[in-house]
Amino acid sequence: MKKVLQWIGFHLFLALEKFLMILPKKVRRSFFIALGKLAYTLSKRYKKVVRDNLIFVYGEDIDEAFIQKVTKYQFKLLMLNFLQTIESRYYSVEEMAKKVTFKNDEILKKVQEQGRPIIFVTAHYGAWELGGNMLSAMYEPILIIYKKMKNPYFENYLLSSRAKWKMTYAERHGAMRAILKTLRNGGATAILIDTNVRKDESIKVKFLGHEVSQIKTTAYFARKFNAALIPSLIHTTDDENYTIEFYDEIIPPKTDNEEEDIQISTQMQTDWLSEQIFKKPEPWFWLHRRFKDDYPEIYKN
Repeated sequence: MKKVLQWIGFHLFLALEKFLMILPKKVRRSFFIALGKLAYTLSKRYKKVVRDNLIFVYGEDIDEAFIQKVTKYQFKLLMLNFLQTIESRYYSVEEMAKKVTFKNDEILKKVQEQGRPIIFVTAHYGAWELGGNMLSAMYEPILIIYKKMKNPYFENYLLSSRAKWKMTYAERHGAMRAILKTLRNGGATAILIDTNVRKDESIKVKFLGHEVSQIKTTAYFARKFNAALIPSLIHTTDDENYTIEFYDEIIPPKTDNEEEDIQISTQMQTDWLSEQIFKKPEPWFWLHRRFKDDYPEIYKN
């Protein structure tokens, strides 16, 4: 029965998707922005998550207007990411590329000329679905890691959407083997470093002013394969036109003390991301309970 209900729910969604794609683009976009406003109005739980995160990072004296501004944008951002996922199934690379530019791509091209494997260090920031698609399709095909979804029909939907953009993918529990193979063959992967992780998979670093458990995969594989750690984020000023920006390669030390080198490398990556979030906090995904394992008390009622 469960699988039948999942199938019905998925095909109802497909029917809605087809209807939405018939609409003019401006109408479709306005519809999703309206959904974001509705979600903001109704979702007490996730508004609290944003508030809890912001107070934790900025302190109790944080400006209320700032909290409201960030929170409203979170729901808009989530809906626009969903819209871009839908549109990516219908639009060509050329059509999507009309709204996207790249900044500092000489950083990436230099590494490509060297023939080195690449680890794109990135985060849930801005239009991350669009950013991954365009990077993979136009510059460097990437391996992505995903978390298994409860509904297999929606999981196949999402993965097939990404495959169109030259992406390959691996489920989280088999990720290590897939990353090994990709980097050993000189390929590229993109890893989101801002997610909550199990403590046995992480090390302690300072992120947004607090000591947290941070994924160490990027540092470990960069050292093992001499892979380039290239930070990358997608930015926008109007939520219609986007810039994918590459930042200077992170070059960590490589000494006889591997553990210390990995610690330093991970902190360097986290320092970069913290700086970008503090510089422009609204596009980061504050809806995520990033600190729940290290500081569970901040999310209590």
